[in-house]
Amino acid sequence: MQKILIGANSKTQIIMDAAMGNRHGMISGATGTGKTVTLQILAEGYSRLGVPVFMADIKGDLSGIAKAGQASEKISQRVEDIRIDNFQLSANPTVFWDIFARNGHPVRTTISDMGPLLLSHLLELNDTQTGILYSCFKIADDQGLLLLDLKDLRAMLSWMGENARELKSDYGNISSASIGAIQRRLLVLEEQGASDFFGEPAVQLDDFCRTDFSGNGVISVLDATVLSSQSPRLYAAFLLWLLSDLFETLPEVGDANKPKLVLFFDEAHLLFDRAPRVLVDKIEQIVRLIRSKGVGIYFISQSPLDIPEDVLGQLGLKIQHALRAYTPKDRKVIKAVAETFRSNPELDTEKSIKELQTGEALVSVLNKDGSPTVVEKILIRPPASQIGALNDSERLQIISRSPYKDRYEQAIDRESAYELLKQKAAKMSEIAAKMEKPKARRGRQTATEAMLKSVARSVGSQLGRQIVRGIMGSLFGGRR
Repeated sequence: MQKILIGANSKTQIIMDAAMGNRHGMISGATGTGKTVTLQILAEGYSRLGVPVFMADIKGDLSGIAKAGQASEKISQRVEDIRIDNFQLSANPTVFWDIFARNGHPVRTTISDMGPLLLSHLLELNDTQTGILYSCFKIADDQGLLLLDLKDLRAMLSWMGENARELKSDYGNISSASIGAIQRRLLVLEEQGASDFFGEPAVQLDDFCRTDFSGNGVISVLDATVLSSQSPRLYAAFLLWLLSDLFETLPEVGDANKPKLVLFFDEAHLLFDRAPRVLVDKIEQIVRLIRSKGVGIYFISQSPLDIPEDVLGQLGLKIQHALRAYTPKDRKVIKAVAETFRSNPELDTEKSIKELQTGEALVSVLNKDGSPTVVEKILIRPPASQIGALNDSERLQIISRSPYKDRYEQAIDRESAYELLKQKAAKMSEIAAKMEKPKARRGRQTATEAMLKSVARSVGSQLGRQIVRGIMGSLFGGRR
């Protein structure tokens, strides 16, 4: 059995079967109770088994997973208490990513790949505006126009507004007010840094699924310290896009002895905050079905109740750190959380949740038959890597040695909707100008002719008419 040691108490070690890694999991607990270290030891365990890992670093303290930890008396005591054989401090193969390209390789995708559902959620559009956005994608597809970045989308929306009357019969009513509202939301999104995310070269999902030369799974760390605070909806949209793309592109693998990829999503409640029902249903469907693609998903949040019930029911591994009961509402939450575990006759689960110390947790894993084990109170094992962040020079050194160095750094702006619509507008202007010149010339000719004819009539003689015809001929190249 390929296994991951999570921790132990005086009676037993808690070991997770890697074959159950694609049954997903939950790590929860109040701030400062040890969730980050628990995430770290699970990521290390998967990496040693050759399973690639993707994790979002919200607080900026997960980068230490790339460096070996330092020996200490506290770690030695914990190793002895948990009865770990051959414990060695070691680093893990790590690649750093950052949407803003400050603390890692840039991560990009295209507007087309994001799709109208996730994009409408990101922009917080109402139903009418969402319908306009769906029409925009359909029209772009019918017209053969690529939507790669934000300027492509803005250009497409503007063109739709200008040609709303012609488009109405095929695509329905296109309201200028709705287009204006979407354009304003795009400006806000751009201010939050979304222009760094949408574009090319788009990140290849295979680059999140690599192993190193020793067969260890590469740990991809997304620096989300600025992203989650500056634009939490963009952070959530990125994670949802990642899930959707993996679900749509990865082949079926069935029941393998270990996952193909494991994802850790910190601040998981952001994925569901103000999400429309249709999007929550899609997430629940992906979580339920993506395990057949060999992908395990682990949500990290303060309370399991931050996750919708239909999603929570799909999570096999449960690791609960301490929760504090300061208010009647807190006590209700703790009671509800305790009821999510399979009860242990020797343990008062509700009471234990309130009394857990830092580094302790209540844990339930899955048996080989998929049933949950009874809940146990344990000490979490220490990580082999450094607890805490790398310094800037250490991070830059790892980035400079990355196999993806220079692959994504330089943005590409190829011909797409913005350029093609701009060319089309220029051609239409040129045609209109050519049509306007003869009209203007004819207008001047008609006005001059009328004036001269009036003079001829006033002269009233054959000679006067001949003079007028001569002037007209010299002016306009013909005789009148």
